[in-house]
Amino acid sequence: MEPAANTSSANAAKKQFDSTWTIARKKFVKRKLAMVSLAFLIFIILISFLAPYITDTDVTRINMTEVDKEPSGEYWLGTDRNGRDVLVRTLYGGRVSLTIGLISMFAVTLIGSIIGSVAGYFGGWIDNLLMRFTDFVLTLPFYVFVIVLNAILIGFDRVAGMWSLIIVFSLLGWGGVARIVRSKILAEKENEYVLAASSIGCRPSKVITKHLFPNVMTTVIVQATLLLAAYIVAEAGLSFIGVGVPPDTPSWGNMLMEARQTDVLQDKPWIWVPPAVCITLTILSINFVGEGLKDALDPKTTK
Repeated sequence: MEPAANTSSANAAKKQFDSTWTIARKKFVKRKLAMVSLAFLIFIILISFLAPYITDTDVTRINMTEVDKEPSGEYWLGTDRNGRDVLVRTLYGGRVSLTIGLISMFAVTLIGSIIGSVAGYFGGWIDNLLMRFTDFVLTLPFYVFVIVLNAILIGFDRVAGMWSLIIVFSLLGWGGVARIVRSKILAEKENEYVLAASSIGCRPSKVITKHLFPNVMTTVIVQATLLLAAYIVAEAGLSFIGVGVPPDTPSWGNMLMEARQTDVLQDKPWIWVPPAVCITLTILSINFVGEGLKDALDPKTTK
């Protein structure tokens, strides 16, 4: 009868997990600011990734006869110093910036979750080895790696700068996630449902993926929203100073680089305000969604 009892404990844990998600979803829906922010994020992601279907304007085409035109019926957000439509570049720029943020977030979350889960579950020398490697990664100079990879890759592909940012973010950004996941796994693995799963012969990989990780996923999701915002800001900052995405590839950071010119900053706000507003609203929305998820997934909150 012992295997049956252990199976029952595991099933009870699964039902409790499902119930937790149902309660969290209901609490999140009640948070109006988080829901509005989520709607805005979905909207900005859709129009950015559907930009080629929204407009057929060549985003890289230079037109010196349409330079620095103010917003009008023809150009809703005006044109930049090369005669390119600012609205079109804002849409395509969002595509690049959001791609960098989303891919980096998923990669960092995946790598950090795997390393943290393995270290926390097995412990001992495996834990020590992985955590010392994590400490080493956390000490690597981030900006030096960005500059070096850009210098190496920029000659191979016009979007090499975008992918070099993704590679650097993914390789150097998972340390914090790994530490958080490890601490949660260490606390969870002593619970009865984990011992029950192990006692009936579940493989370690199954115990981690089916029983342990789902119970730390709430923390990982909140952390992922913070990472998304951080990587969008990082791309904008690095592109602004000229070591991020190549200048001929539109991104919100590259569009902000125009504001380094005094005349553009003072007299032509239509060139740099749209990407600045998009970055600000996107980051605010991500933070509000993260706060909503944090409250909704917190078992201590009742509404």
